[in-house]
Amino acid sequence: MVAAVLVLLLGGVALLYGVQSPAANTESVPATTAATPPPPAGPVPASFDELWRAASPATPVPLVAGDGVVVAEGTRLSGRDAVTGAERWSYSRDLALCTTGFADGRVMALYRNDEYCSELTTLDPGTGGRGPNRTLDARPGTRLIGQDPVLATGEDYLETFRSDLVRTAEYGTVRAPAEPGTQPRSGCTFRSFAAAQDRAGVLERCPGETTERLSVLRPSSTDGDRPAFDSSAEIGTDGAQLIALSPERAAVLLPGVPRLALFDRGGRRIGEFPVAAGATISVPADGVARTRTGGPDDPTRYWWTGGATVALDAGTLQPRWSVPGTLGPGTRYGDRLLVPVPGGLADVDPADGAVRRTVPVDRGDRTGPVQVAAQGGLLVELRGTEIVVLGPAARS
Repeated sequence: MVAAVLVLLLGGVALLYGVQSPAANTESVPATTAATPPPPAGPVPASFDELWRAASPATPVPLVAGDGVVVAEGTRLSGRDAVTGAERWSYSRDLALCTTGFADGRVMALYRNDEYCSELTTLDPGTGGRGPNRTLDARPGTRLIGQDPVLATGEDYLETFRSDLVRTAEYGTVRAPAEPGTQPRSGCTFRSFAAAQDRAGVLERCPGETTERLSVLRPSSTDGDRPAFDSSAEIGTDGAQLIALSPERAAVLLPGVPRLALFDRGGRRIGEFPVAAGATISVPADGVARTRTGGPDDPTRYWWTGGATVALDAGTLQPRWSVPGTLGPGTRYGDRLLVPVPGGLADVDPADGAVRRTVPVDRGDRTGPVQVAAQGGLLVELRGTEIVVLGPAARS
């Protein structure tokens, strides 16, 4: 009789767990066929036509992954054929998506559980198959940026993790510290973020200090809950933005007349450069500057100020040239750089910023920012909360 009761109890517990577990509230539909590679990029065409579009408010940047495009809305991600937009795989949970990202060849989907963005799942971009997952302590509004480490941002807390999802550092208001007193400051507000190889930067405003502080963490040297830093010091001004990190430097946009201050690995200011005179300067609401790397053959980082695209040397972070009147940072397309502008895409020489022409693109009445990424010979534009995929026009 006792044995029978125990069996019933264990069965009830198993049933309850099965109903309430994450797996029971997850729908994963993997791809059944191999993806069709998009056409390769050739010379810049005379014009681009729209191929398809989809709502994607949970992708803060165009998410080109594998041979396809990922869109995300509400509780669901889907991998789309780049050319047709046909859905190849999907993944959804009974939780709202906080944000998405891409690192180490995997799509990252971060879901909100109660007050935290805590449920991180990784997916194969080609098949939608599930990979490693882990729990974060990120707050709503977080972004997932960088590759090694990945940095999860937040207004008073950040954490970094490796490609295998093992946490390497946390900084700020830690929810449940293993040891008290491991964080060097408390009550700080984080304002902007950047990441580079084994570096995670934050511009913060702390109680009792007179200006903003630039802190650059070194995740690989962190010991337990105690973060390690390359440097952490006040910068002497308020209203700045952290634009980018390189392995040895940090670039900070100073308020007032646009100029870029450069700091070395030890936090010393080593230079200051004018930036895009007269250009509009905007402050990203999520604290992440709109930049895009040029790729393995292009040692440049392209940064959008809010009104101009500026080329930064990837190592020194010094400005090289700028193109005014743009809508986003741009993307490499073959040996050219295509930068969104009103009415189309500026065909730019990445060596010197010279604009050859404007390739027409019909965006209707949209005048806001546009982020663009190349997927082979196709272009993926993120216009607000909508993904629009463009292909070379037939007449091209």
